Parts: sequence; structure tokens; C-alpha cells
Amino acid sequence: MTLVVTHCVTAVPTYPIYKHRHKPPRSFSLRILSKSNQVSDVKTPQSTSYTIEPIRECECFNMYKQQVPYSQAWAWQKSIVEEKKAMIEKNDHCRDSLFVLQHRPVYTLGTASSEQFLNFDIKDPPFDVYRTERGGEVTYHGPGQIVMYPIMNLRNHKMDLHWYLRSLEEVIIRALSKTFCIKASRLEGLTGVWHGNQKLAAIGIRVSQWITYHGLAVNVNPDLTHFRWIVPCGLQGYQVGSVKSLLEEFHTSADCGRADLPDPDDCQLLDITCRSLINEFSEVFEVRINYETMSRLDLQAV
Repeated sequence: MTLVVTHCVTAVPTYPIYKHRHKPPRSFSLRILSKSNQVSDVKTPQSTSYTIEPIRECECFNMYKQQVPYSQAWAWQKSIVEEKKAMIEKNDHCRDSLFVLQHRPVYTLGTASSEQFLNFDIKDPPFDVYRTERGGEVTYHGPGQIVMYPIMNLRNHKMDLHWYLRSLEEVIIRALSKTFCIKASRLEGLTGVWHGNQKLAAIGIRVSQWITYHGLAVNVNPDLTHFRWIVPCGLQGYQVGSVKSLLEEFHTSADCGRADLPDPDDCQLLDITCRSLINEFSEVFEVRINYETMSRLDLQAV
């Protein structure tokens, strides 16, 4: 991971709601945070307090049914990062963004990745290879894998990279647990999500001026043989697993009622996983998902 810190400008979302069980009475008190970061009070005789909390919005480009070339998605991310930096420079509020997609088969390396973890000649790779600015070692992306690229202004959340990484892991852990009864977990000292010693999801990020990009990849039903060409994430002695392979195991077991889980086909499995991941992303980061059309990206196509 690389962190570039510059002058921080506070941006206040402009979408308030009342957080209270009942409707506001005719007389009430509000504490409102202005754009100048000053708190003002509006009081009435009853002095009943209501807190106005921001609704953080996240634009979502859900293209999970498409196999997007890695270079295209990478260009979109960098363009939106620059767009957000410019907005912050002008003290404008910028909402978060999220890409959800699949990639065509590709290997990507992090900033400091070592080629010793490649089981092929870099001059004659089985698939395209990209060295990126994210953290982490080499990984594989391809069909059957849900990739999520959150582009978030951490000023509006928590300016803490450990918190951010753990939150991305939490999104995956919740989605797999609630939807498939998969006991996904973290492994101490490692980034990603696991079931036993099988890695189900990889995470690699870049943060520039507190704007995040790159993200996470969840193995739903990819061709796992493509991982044999690399040492995934540079971890020797670990396996790579998938949601599909685990569900197939569960159907032969009566543990925790897993044998009664539905048996979706590959397309349905991707659909179910995608919806669950987006829902848990919304819950963990407390954002409202607004789906955008591709026209928002037309001017940024490569």
C-alpha cells in the first residue's frame, strides 16, 4: 500500500435525514454542522433533540455480467480518482464510487511484487500481465470472479488504512456467511478472506490523498487452474478456493443445514454473490447505493 498525504479539506455531505423513532414534534432542537465546520443550534422550548446525520451516497457501476479488460477498468479508476481530487481541492463534496465487474483473464502485480512468484516466463505469459500501483503480490483475475473497486474519500469515513482494509474484509465475510453459510474469516497477519487454509478473496489497494482505488476480488466460480501459474499473493503452502467448490462440498455434508442450500447454476451464483456483496458494502460503509449508467464513463473510455 502507498499513502500520499496532502492538505486535508473537510467536505460535508448534503443529504440529511432525521434519525429518530418518531416524527419530529413542532418544537425540537437540532445540531447542524455547516460547511465551515461550525456547529449551530436551533432550539425551541421543548428542547427535544434530534441528530441530523449525513446520508453518504455511493455511485455504483454494476457491470458484473461483463468481462471488462483490465486496462479499461484501471483507466476508469484513475480518471475518477483525479476527478475526486479536483473536487476536494475546490472544497466540493464528492460522493463515493464503486465498480463491480468481472475481468478477462489477467495477472496483476503490486508495486513491489517479485517476479519470483510467477511460474512462467514474463516474456511469454499465458495471459496479459500488468504491474500496478496497488499493494500486495501477484494475483489472477478472470471470469467467475466478482471484482469490486471502491473509490472512496476516506475523509468522509475514517482516515485509517487498517480500518479500511478490515472493513473490506468484513464486507466479504458477511456476504459469504449470510448468503451461503460459509464460515469465512481472517488469518492473523494476512490480508484477505479465508475458509480454513483456502483463500477465497484477495485485497489490494492504493490510497492517494485519502482517495482509495483498486480493491477486492472474490472467487465465485473461476477456473482455479489459472492460479497454478503463480504463487497467489506470494503465499507458499496455501490453497485458493471458491464459493462454488465449497458449496459442492457442503451438499455432501449435513453440517449446519448446508445440505439444504440452493444449488444455483454459475450465472445465478454470480448474481446472488454480487447482490450480497453490494448489500453488505452498503451496510458496512453506511452508504446509500445509487446505480449509474455507463454514460457516466463514456468520456473516460480508452
